[in-house]
Amino acid sequence: MRLNLTEFRPRTGPREHRVVRPRHTLRHTSLTAPEPIGLLLGDHDGLRQLAGLFSFAASSRHTIVHVPLRDGIPPDEGWGERVDLVLAHHAYGLRPSKWPGLRRALGSGVPLSVGTDEARTRDDAEAWRRRQTYADFRDELRHATHARTLFLFGSRDAFARTAVELAWADDWGPRQKGADTGASVLATAVSTKQPPGGGHPYELLVCFRKPVR
Repeated sequence: MRLNLTEFRPRTGPREHRVVRPRHTLRHTSLTAPEPIGLLLGDHDGLRQLAGLFSFAASSRHTIVHVPLRDGIPPDEGWGERVDLVLAHHAYGLRPSKWPGLRRALGSGVPLSVGTDEARTRDDAEAWRRRQTYADFRDELRHATHARTLFLFGSRDAFARTAVELAWADDWGPRQKGADTGASVLATAVSTKQPPGGGHPYELLVCFRKPVR
């Protein structure tokens, strides 16, 4: 799919960063952080765009993907404080505490149009699924919440797997009972690295909701 983005090249000290965000607000999509259960609530356009953004993030290890989901229309259901979303590869080394300063340095940015490779994304997601059965599997999304932002850190395959899950939610959600009336319906869930010592798993429930006109 084609993604219409805005690209930024801010500097922090000697380092130049590359940050991209959707050019247009995902108006009917919102996010609350997993504490331990979070909620991603989106319409067809929002879930489709997010699937594309995760696919782009999978293949862009030197890029930070910023999705300002607090700018959308506030939902009339759910729980917790709404947060923005940031995607970055583990290897990038982004520290959540440094994000507010980096975000302030973004400036106006320039338009960018990119395409995603759905076939490669599916292949990478399948590679992740196969490795998930190994005893030494450690390739999980890791999350942190700071400055009203949920950070998801992962590898190429982990982001690809999440992209496929969101694409599934976008396809399956509208076909579930009650979806055509504007009711929110659970479509899938995205897990992140679990807390040490057990406890309730960290996960994001992904729900589809058709906008009410």
